[in-house]
Amino acid sequence: QVQVVEFGGGLVQPGGSARLSCVASGSVSSILTVGWYRRVAGKARELVGTISNSGTTNLADGVKGRFTNSRDSTRNTVDLQMNSLKPEDTGVYYCGTITLTGGYWGQGTQVTVSS
Repeated sequence: QVQVVEFGGGLVQPGGSARLSCVASGSVSSILTVGWYRRVAGKARELVGTISNSGTTNLADGVKGRFTNSRDSTRNTVDLQMNSLKPEDTGVYYCGTITLTGGYWGQGTQVTVSS
């Protein structure tokens, strides 16, 4: 099994930045892909970006140019750097992993973009 915990988030002003971290533990060697998802009020959970164990990254069109996905294998951590935040980025951000034995989710962390 894999356990994932998200860190970061909070209240950010429009145009500001925030950094989320996803820390994995357990059978980390089985992780194939780590993804960031978010649930915005009134909408279904949506994909923000993914990063594979080979380092290949993908970002949703709505965050390209503003968000960056990176990983530190030595710390079993995947970071989501979010710049130029907009009020519509407000939501609960989740880290999800796809592994050889299934998928695992973190508990989520709230990001609120507001003045």
